[in-house]
Amino acid sequence: MKTRILMLPLAAGLLLGACKGSTPHYEAVNNNTADTAAVAADSSVVQKLVRAASMSFKVKNVQQTAEKITALTVKNNGMVMNHQMESTVRSSKDFRISDDSVNRVSSFNTTADMTVKIPSEHLEEFMTEVAHMGMYVTLRKMDIEDKSLDYLSAKLKLNNRRELVNQQKRGEVNIKNPVNVLLLKDNMVDGQVGNLKIDDAVKYSIVTLSFYQSNTVFQEHIANDDPSAYNLPFFNRLAEAFANGWYLFTGAILIAVNLWVFILAGIGIWILFRFYKRKYPILQGTIKS
Repeated sequence: MKTRILMLPLAAGLLLGACKGSTPHYEAVNNNTADTAAVAADSSVVQKLVRAASMSFKVKNVQQTAEKITALTVKNNGMVMNHQMESTVRSSKDFRISDDSVNRVSSFNTTADMTVKIPSEHLEEFMTEVAHMGMYVTLRKMDIEDKSLDYLSAKLKLNNRRELVNQQKRGEVNIKNPVNVLLLKDNMVDGQVGNLKIDDAVKYSIVTLSFYQSNTVFQEHIANDDPSAYNLPFFNRLAEAFANGWYLFTGAILIAVNLWVFILAGIGIWILFRFYKRKYPILQGTIKS
């Protein structure tokens, strides 16, 4: 009986101690929950979905399709950010028509790349209409990136920096180094501009388009660019040949006239040799023996 009476105060003391020990933990949990609720109320997540799409397809005429896409973009209050069209000659062959002209047959391939900015609410409709412009689509792709948390993070950091600047203005916080103040304000600007970029990316989607057409064969009548192919008519060349022969003949005469001294000297030596040959036949025989 005494033992039971002694156990009652002991159990009551243990129960009271347990209650006192558990109270701070309960308050801490309540404080954490309150802080979390305050942050959640102060930082409600706004959905920021950034859409980007791309398409590759074959068309009948690249130039006409590019004009239609431009008109469709303007119709949807969009903007053409980039447009490039290129034609590459695959092969070429010349067929001679006359000495000064040829018929050139060329095979070339035409492609185009366009980047357009379309309001996100019209993206699906725009992609569908563009797909109908082609003969068939080889690739169609769309990516959605969630920038909600990035936007929220930048917003909270911006608020913290703005509060720090306000405290510095009120004298509650003393930032001694002016460079730190400048860096703080620059970070605020970067965060604000970053969120503006996200807002713009959410509002307008970037669409990359690549399209091409079958090889085109084109014929054109052009002047012959090979100088060796140009010749005069036959009778003109015959007259030119007579003229060249007469020129060579008169040239030979002029050369002979210019060498008249040597010609006379040769004639004199030949006459002298003939004279000695007749006058001294014995000497000639001796020379031969």
